[in-house]
Order: sequence, then structure tokens, then C-alpha cells
Amino acid sequence: MTMSAWERPWCGSLRIEDVGREVELVGWVRRRRDLGGLVFADLRDRSGIVQLVFESEMLGEGEQLSQQDVLRVRGIVRPRAEGQANAELPTGEIELSVTAVELLSKAETPPFVIEDDTNASEELRLTHRPLDLRRPVMLHNLMLRHRVVAAIRRYFDEMEFVEVETPILTRSTPEGARDFLVPSRIHRGAFYALPQSPQLFKQLLQVAGIGRYVQIARCFRDEDLRADRQPEFTQIDVEASFVAEEDIYTLIEGLFRRVFPLVGIEPPERFPRLAYDEAMERFGSDRPDTRFGLELVELGPLCKGCGFGVLESAAAGGRVKGIVLPGGASLSRKQLDGLNEIVRPHGAAGALWVKRTAGDIVSPAKKALGEDGCLRFAEAAGASEGDLLLMVGGPEKVVLAALGALRLHLARVHDLIPEGRHDFLWVTDFPLLEWSEEDGRFYAMHHPFTSPRPEDVDRLESEPGAVRARAYDVVMDGVELGGGSIRIHDPAVQRRMFAALGIGGEEARARFGFLLEAFRFGVPPHGGIALGLDRMIMLMAGLDSIRDVIAFPKTTSASCLLTEAPSAVDPAQLAELGIGVIGKSEG
Repeated sequence: MTMSAWERPWCGSLRIEDVGREVELVGWVRRRRDLGGLVFADLRDRSGIVQLVFESEMLGEGEQLSQQDVLRVRGIVRPRAEGQANAELPTGEIELSVTAVELLSKAETPPFVIEDDTNASEELRLTHRPLDLRRPVMLHNLMLRHRVVAAIRRYFDEMEFVEVETPILTRSTPEGARDFLVPSRIHRGAFYALPQSPQLFKQLLQVAGIGRYVQIARCFRDEDLRADRQPEFTQIDVEASFVAEEDIYTLIEGLFRRVFPLVGIEPPERFPRLAYDEAMERFGSDRPDTRFGLELVELGPLCKGCGFGVLESAAAGGRVKGIVLPGGASLSRKQLDGLNEIVRPHGAAGALWVKRTAGDIVSPAKKALGEDGCLRFAEAAGASEGDLLLMVGGPEKVVLAALGALRLHLARVHDLIPEGRHDFLWVTDFPLLEWSEEDGRFYAMHHPFTSPRPEDVDRLESEPGAVRARAYDVVMDGVELGGGSIRIHDPAVQRRMFAALGIGGEEARARFGFLLEAFRFGVPPHGGIALGLDRMIMLMAGLDSIRDVIAFPKTTSASCLLTEAPSAVDPAQLAELGIGVIGKSEG
């Protein structure tokens, strides 16, 4: 009864036009219904389900089936009985009258219900990930990922980019996160590093003359995890020669217009541009969600001589800004106190509130500010009757981060994000360097090869913190989908950049010698971007975690529950590598 796998239709592909056709199908039993004298079973594969009918001499075969059994069946496609069609299924008008069946694999009872609405914990699902991936929603996510990657490759091929694979075993070159290290057996005491990105290699490819490079690249970073971060992830890595910022913007806008319509999202022809400083001042974030208002307002000037010492000292030594929540005067004291827990993780002491109600002002600061003083703050912030003003004061970084987090919290809790709306934008003009109070030195905000704005180069020595980078991030709905920059190709500017970072010539050669050596022999102006493929698929699928769009993800503790990695290895393997284990992790 077996036919070629390439000729066999998928379960979810049959339609009313196939009535009368004899077909062979394979798949898993989703469920069985025994009606006495008639057995129905749903057969499922990645394409969907089709209803099987066992009757007459096939009845006994149908009665033996269990959920998740793997079958090969042959039968005749026929229309469902009048009134029995299922409009919710693409195959809902037909069924397969089974004439032959072969049980390929008998399934035990699975540890959880393999359906989209399963109530199994994530831990259980990750432990049995292959079963979890059988669920239609998970198969859909993987199929979506495939379609997006295929569209990406087609697009870049049309744009005459060349896909080049770069090394996985490379050397450690600090890029902001900890490296995963791989010991060398041949070179005892030496280590490879897994790449945090192909950054240096894609620049070397520009020296080589490849001109336009792209790679669907695996990257590795040993850092703390969260919903949109994994120790190993995939990025769309792009680099091109003789380009400027606008060329990269046009390229990526075109890519997004190609792939996002696959899920019914239509990006605009041209994305808005927002400078980093403006993004921070208005939204408290360098990846702002612009689908709703609640913009930050400046209140520092009102604090001087206001009579409330907390605000006066905060403004004198830092910033005071606020957010107005329309209709927020109805919030209870318990709800208002709960907002402090949103801002405190960012270093703020709390959020000071002012309610503007009908003919009255309510605020814990009313005694110090007086009703007129509270009213001045409310009016300056644009709070109308029935609104709530929330203020945070302190160091600038603390205030912006705290209010940025509070803004997002309020929007989610109070349903201020318009359903079905998606905003794309570019954030530009990032600072080239950022100061570390802990280390007392500057670090590259992106990496040491990011080019400064030409008009800011002469400030590298006198005002390094004021130098802007030729860097850019692309943001969707408050999620950074990728970032890149135009790179430094002038050796003199590169030396000045290293000097601003406190990297001397010897250290630069030790860390980046192979790149600098190549640059001696003619390097074209170049730039690029890296897009987070996992994050893109997450947003396209309407999800909150990239774990649901990765086939075999790690947990937040960077472990794989399926394979129980990381794990101990045989002492003989360690001895061969010349490695001894000092202590064991408690986790």
C-alpha cells in the first residue's frame, strides 16, 4: 500500500475537489471517537488534520487506535454527511473512508495533552520538547520561521548580496558580553571563543572585496537571560561596502516590506527617524513604543523654590520628569503604591503622584506644595480634570529608565496600546561612548569600530561623551529588532577611538591585530546591521517570548531540560584538555 513520500498528500491539503480520489496519508492520531458501528479519528501532521472514518471490515482496526499512534492509511476521499461539515477546518467538508491501515508506531500516554490549549507548565513542555512541538501553534511558529528565512534569502539574493559562512570557533574579542570558551586539545591552555557576532569577519569580507555580505548567523553570548534573550540565537547579519546610513535604512525597510506582510503587517515605505536624545527625553527608552502617548514631560524648572525639599534637591542634583495618565485620578491608594514597585528596580525611590479631581487636588505632597503648587505641576504636565500626574526625580539615567518602565506598565495595564497597530522607526545618533562610574572610564556603546559623526570627530579628545555615533537601531512596537553602524575605515580615526577607550597600540594589536593588519592594505568605507531573527519571528507570531519560536531553547537558567545540558563530562576528557574543575555549581 506504500506510495512515494513525495507523491503522498499532506493531511491538511485535501479539499472538496479531491472527492473520489484514492490517497495514502501518514500522521499521528489526534483523537478517536467510537460511535458504535462507526469509528472516527483525526489524523494530524504539520499541515493540519483530516477526519478518518473506519466502518464495516475496517471497524476493528479503528477501535484499536490510541492518541498519538503513528499511522499509514489508504482510503477514498468523500464528502461529509449533510450537516456534518466543519467550517473551522480547511478539510472540514471531506473525510477519508479508510480501506487499509498500518500501525507504524504505538504511542504511550503522553505526559500532557498535545493541544494548543494545554495547561502543562513550560518546564514540563521543555522537558518533552518534541511533544510540545507537535502542538499546532508550535508547528505554525516553526513553519513561519522557515517562510521568513526563505523570503529573507530571496530578498538579499535579489539585492546581489552573497551569503558567506564565518567561523564558529574563533578567538575571544571582547564585545560587551561574556564569551563562551572552548578549550583546545591540541593547543593545551589555549581557548577558542564562540562568536558573539560575526562582526570582525564581516568587516574582513569587505576588505576582501565581497562588497555585499549576508549570513543567517548563529551567535553566542554568556549573559543573563530574559524573554527575548537566549545564550545562542540567530541574527540576520548584513555588511556592505561604499554605503551610508540611508542606504542601510532603505535596504532594511525593503526587507521588512517583504517579510512582515507574510503575517498581514504592512510596514510603511519609510520609517520615522528619532534621535537617541529625543527618544530618551520623550519616552525614557532608546527603543520606544510609539503606538501610544504617555510621553515624559519636564518638570525640573518648577521644582526650584517650590517648597518641597524632595523635589528641590532632586532637580538640583539631577532631573524631575513626569507622566500624565488620562483618567488616572480614579486609581486607588493601593494601586498607586504598587507603582513604586515598577520604578524602584531602576533606582528611583518611588513615584510621587498628584490627582486632579473635580474641584480638588489630592497628593501626598499637598501639605508641602499647597493646592496651588500641586495644581501648577499638574497644569504644567498637561493633566486635566480626572487625570493623574506621576513624577520621578533623581539622577538623569534613573529618572529616564524609571519613567520609561512606568510608561510601558501603565499602557499595558490600562489597555492604551491600539490593537492591531504596529509602529516601525529608526533610532539614530547614539552616543559613541558611555561612561562607567564603576570603572571610571569610557566604553564603546556599540563596539570600537563604530564611526563617529564626521562633525563630532574633533571632540573625541576634548568631549568624548558628547560625540555622536553613526549608529542606528531599528525598532518595532518597543522592541529593538536590530542595530548597526557605519564603521571606521580611517586608521587615524581608529587610533583616536582606541585612545578615547584607553586602548593603547600594543593592546589594540593583541585584541584586534588580525583586523588592523588587513586594514593596512586598503579598506573600503563600509557599514551594516544585525537583525534579531528570533525577535522578528516572535513579534510576527504575536508572542512575548522567543522561546516559543526556537525549536530547542534554553531556560532562563541557560539549561536545556530536554538534553540536561550543561552536564558534567568524563574526568578523562578534562585531563586530555589539561583542565581541572575548581568548584561545582549549586544549580
